[in-house]
Amino acid sequence: MSTTLADIYCAESGAVHLYHEKAQELTCLISGSLPYLHRTALRWMGNVADAEDVVQDALLSAYSHVEQFRGEARMSSWLTSIVINSARMRLRRRSRLASVPLDPQEPDAHALEEILPDRRPNPEEECRRAERAELLARSFRMLSPVLRRTFQLRDVDGLSIRETATLLGVPEGTVKARGARARAKLKQLLRKRLGATL
Repeated sequence: MSTTLADIYCAESGAVHLYHEKAQELTCLISGSLPYLHRTALRWMGNVADAEDVVQDALLSAYSHVEQFRGEARMSSWLTSIVINSARMRLRRRSRLASVPLDPQEPDAHALEEILPDRRPNPEEECRRAERAELLARSFRMLSPVLRRTFQLRDVDGLSIRETATLLGVPEGTVKARGARARAKLKQLLRKRLGATL
């Protein structure tokens, strides 16, 4: 059985078509999930600049390797794993670059505690923070289920108004109103418990 030139061209055009389909699907996915990817990278990196770099590296990697997407999982899962792997690689690079000698040999060298000051809160601050977190959690549980869910999605998880409205199946104006009511109710509950310092 011999392969003809027409068979080769047909196979190549099918592969090119498949590549373009995957690239188009990736483009649509990115346009809808970019805020989520930024939040994921920010959770790993801890600052906005590094998170943006991680997302940019991940998107470049995804576009250059889109033909390797096998479709065994959802493309969003594949893209999220690329973002997480990009964040891990950057953190590994960061830890290699930031090294300080523990035992300075040079007379001009600074002691480790001068270079890396202890920024942890003292026990009193930790206790105060824990008490306020518990108070906030109790006040949060006192909200109605509707307000609690809206507040959780919008203010805790950081979803946009449109994303929250889509998840809850309500108009955007309703999300805004519920968010405002939830914040006002929390403020009222916290004021009652902490005094008029808010």
